Parts: sequence; structure tokens; C-alpha cells
Amino acid sequence: MAGKNHPLLHDPAIDRWAAMRENVYQHFKFSRSATTKVMTWAVIVPVITFAVAVAYDDKLDWAGKRRGESLLANPPKKEQAEAEA
Repeated sequence: MAGKNHPLLHDPAIDRWAAMRENVYQHFKFSRSATTKVMTWAVIVPVITFAVAVAYDDKLDWAGKRRGESLLANPPKKEQAEAEA
């Protein structure tokens, strides 16, 4: 009866969940929904992130900017900005 007074109580549902998580690779199969999720998060999201990074690579310049200065690398001339407004 040494284990009767142990302060940790085991929940069978948590034990089943832990066993399932340890062995998920043995039971995983690609289905339509799993393939969609993998393609979305492993291919599409990084490609979109890369495209945005490339598009804005030379447009913004963060170095040495002060309050009120434009973050654009080549801000429009003051005459052009006033003419457009």
C-alpha cells in the first residue's frame, strides 16, 4: 500500500492523450484536410512572406530616421507632395 498516499493523482484521459501524442507519427496519414493544412503553412505562407519582403526591400529605410521624417528610402520632393495635395 505504498502508492495509496501519493500526492499525484493520475487522470486516465491525460495519460491517453500523452500516449497518443508520443505515438502520433505511427498513426498519421495524409488526408485531404491534412494536405491542405501542410501546403498552406509550409509553402503558401512562406512564399507570401518572401514576396512581401522582396517587394518592400528597397522602399523603406529605417536607419537614422528622426520624428517627422519619412521612412521611404526615396521620399517624394516637397514640391511634388504639395502639388498632389
